[in-house]
Amino acid sequence: MKKISILGSTGSIGTQALEVAQMHPDRFRVVALTARQSRERLFEQVRQFRPEMAGFSEPIPTEEIPEDLRFCRWLMGPEALHAAAAEVEADQVLVSIVGIAGLRSVMDAIGAGRQVLLANKEALVTGGHLVMKAAEQAGRPILPVDSEHSAIFQCLQAAGPNRPVRLWLTASGGPFRTWKKEDMDRATREQALKHPNWSMGAKITVDSASMFNKALEIMEARWLFDMPPERIRVVIHPQSVLHSAVEFEDGAVLGQMGVPDMRVPIALSMAWPERIANGSRPLNPFGMNLTFEEGDPVKFPALRLAGECLRAGGAACTVLNGANEVAVAAFLENRIPFGGISRVVEAVLEKTAGLRADSLGDIFEADGLARARAWEMIGKGTNGWFCP
Repeated sequence: MKKISILGSTGSIGTQALEVAQMHPDRFRVVALTARQSRERLFEQVRQFRPEMAGFSEPIPTEEIPEDLRFCRWLMGPEALHAAAAEVEADQVLVSIVGIAGLRSVMDAIGAGRQVLLANKEALVTGGHLVMKAAEQAGRPILPVDSEHSAIFQCLQAAGPNRPVRLWLTASGGPFRTWKKEDMDRATREQALKHPNWSMGAKITVDSASMFNKALEIMEARWLFDMPPERIRVVIHPQSVLHSAVEFEDGAVLGQMGVPDMRVPIALSMAWPERIANGSRPLNPFGMNLTFEEGDPVKFPALRLAGECLRAGGAACTVLNGANEVAVAAFLENRIPFGGISRVVEAVLEKTAGLRADSLGDIFEADGLARARAWEMIGKGTNGWFCP
């Protein structure tokens, strides 16, 4: 039986991981759960799974913990994330919290000898070189949970001596796949949040529309699979059936297909190297019409910026991530148009070049500076410099 700690248990990934654990009580024991602020949902999870420890990353008064839940240890703030990642005795830690806080949690888990199941983009985007070095030294490979990286991971298991030469990351294309760039630049909040395939939070849905989610995935793939950015290509595949593919030296291309259900990669990471039932339905290939288009770096500047940041090195990827989070927040507040997101990010990158990323301190400092400069630019943007 594997003991699992879940950081971000009330989000989409966390709740589906608990569904898998519930299906296999003989395989998994949940020992720690954390949430940001979803009180009632976390309380219900604690009642059901009875972990040893639980907590909120955004503290609540301890007197608000129901009496029937005080059998477990409750912690608040950063202490809750640290304890769930490194103090509670666990075999694996699923890091599905959102934001750069995931970097510290991943490093804590690796340092404590835990197997990291990674569903947090920022850990590798901002500190991939540090994370992969620590994982290598600990002898604990990172197991990806994102569907695209899980697909690549699965395809690479069949590599043998056949060297991988290119990674093909698939993308749904979001709600603006067929739009002209000038129309997309003026898109509204409501239009950006109408994803054709997925039901997700506002931030990730906007990132899907702008392709910044795919930019972040390019950065993740560079570190997870030790592949230079020029050998990572984005393919727009609106049916979301092929989850990604690997091209090998002999010309073979291996891809992983399946219904779009995150329980598949979640269960795979939890049970690896075994495969277990996860509640997903089988793929019916009959009558499918699969289409593929090349990702356009002009229409979606995020794709271009990803490669530029990886080649620049240092804290450039951290700056992109922080500036994008601010720009998306401003867009959701109707302070900038959709096309302003990439313009803000690129402007911050131009004014925040050459920062180091040799330590966690360097990375968090660069992140704070990028966010501050992004808000400053947005605040001064009444002259419309970021508008189409």
